[in-house]
Amino acid sequence: MTDTLPPCPECASTFTYQVDALLICPECGHEWTPGAATTGATEVRDSVGNLLADGDTVTVIKDLKLKGSSSVIKVGTKVRGIRLVDGDHDIDCKIPGIGPIGLKSQFVKKVSD
Repeated sequence: MTDTLPPCPECASTFTYQVDALLICPECGHEWTPGAATTGATEVRDSVGNLLADGDTVTVIKDLKLKGSSSVIKVGTKVRGIRLVDGDHDIDCKIPGIGPIGLKSQFVKKVSD
């Protein structure tokens, strides 16, 4: 029965198991009800209203100063392969020369392919 359960919506682990009405991920500890991952999903839009998805490429629309550092992410910086997450900073990404970082979708614009 394990092969029919959906992967974890938090970490994408395939080792999910069911206890009563809950699905549980043993790797990250996330618990959810079946079907909740698709119905509770929120849309993430960029600064001009384009719908964002995992794997999209975006550009930064204003200089962003990094807290606790003298580094700045410059306008026009292209970020490839974003990952959408819940929270205030709703984009996880890796910026060359800076590393992994969380961005707010209001400061990016989707690059049309």
